[in-house]
Amino acid sequence: MSQDYVEFDGGIMEGGGQILRVCTSLSCIFGASIKVKNIRAGRSTPGLRPQHLSGLEMVRDLCQGHLDGAEIGSTEMAFTPGKIKGGNHVADTRTAGSVCLLMQVSVPCVLFASSPSVLILKGGTNAEMAPQIDYTLMVFQPIVERFGVKLDCDVKMRGYYPKGGGEVVVKVSPVKQLSPINLMDKGSITKIYGRAFVAGVLPFKMAKEMAGAAERRIRKDFSGVHINIQVLQEPRDQAFGNGNGIIVVAETSTGCIFAGSSLGKRGVTADKVGTDAAEMLLRNLKHGGCVDEYLQDQLIIFMALANGVSKVRTGPVTLHTETAIHFAQQITKAKFNISKSEDQGCSEENFIIECQGVGMTNPYL
Repeated sequence: MSQDYVEFDGGIMEGGGQILRVCTSLSCIFGASIKVKNIRAGRSTPGLRPQHLSGLEMVRDLCQGHLDGAEIGSTEMAFTPGKIKGGNHVADTRTAGSVCLLMQVSVPCVLFASSPSVLILKGGTNAEMAPQIDYTLMVFQPIVERFGVKLDCDVKMRGYYPKGGGEVVVKVSPVKQLSPINLMDKGSITKIYGRAFVAGVLPFKMAKEMAGAAERRIRKDFSGVHINIQVLQEPRDQAFGNGNGIIVVAETSTGCIFAGSSLGKRGVTADKVGTDAAEMLLRNLKHGGCVDEYLQDQLIIFMALANGVSKVRTGPVTLHTETAIHFAQQITKAKFNISKSEDQGCSEENFIIECQGVGMTNPYL
């Protein structure tokens, strides 16, 4: 275990918590000690928030590593990883901090553990500025499983802003190596479905209004496709606090999955929440890419670790994706290349992200 730290500037490019998640995860997998300075310098409240700190502490614990300088508000931290072990690992943000972001930092690590892991993640399941748990289950999970990842995700309790209180249990099997993926052919839209929910004291008719507005907007562009948006009141024993939101998902003939989602907030009508989710989905169906703008950056770490060449066709490359590539290349030495697609059949620009993965091997299997 080397004490020579590799230093990273957490204030460049996207300048948020994602830099911390990518660097910490890969540091753990590669056994490389890191220092990150200017943490979240690009945010209105710089430094570590409870969600980032609980993620760091979880990674430290699952590899018996060592953290220095990690506390709420810190703008610098140092991390020295140890051996990644399976078993039960708990992270609790004690806020509405996103459980999905806790998954982003921890799941890649435990793929390279010595035995299966159970991640018990507590916080917000449907939170702003992060994927909703429904997105993680309906879009991220089926696509990431193509790398050879085996995940089992059980939502025990949903939690919303501002209290959190949600709990998700994720079971992860270790892998020997990850397989590369090829997402190049979008195919045609075969079905559109979704989930509109209310929880707590909010009236059920809001869920119906969100679903109705989303369906009306989608029908304008896709009149011939079957649309099935489930409308539900979350059971009281499975949701903590009040919340409402919607996710709409489109699947294609080649197995591509896209989504749009939106959460209710004070002063925003249910109609607008539904329409916003539909607009987000439709925007991501226009560019001819095979992944939506929110899945793009979440795949980078897996592409870097995979054994072989992965190719993904995307819409415009997001700053989050460019940031993930920048840091993943530095730590893993994987080679990424972004090229403009010559696909003439599409009205909007799309790009191909290609990665020669490093073929990371689990030393314990």
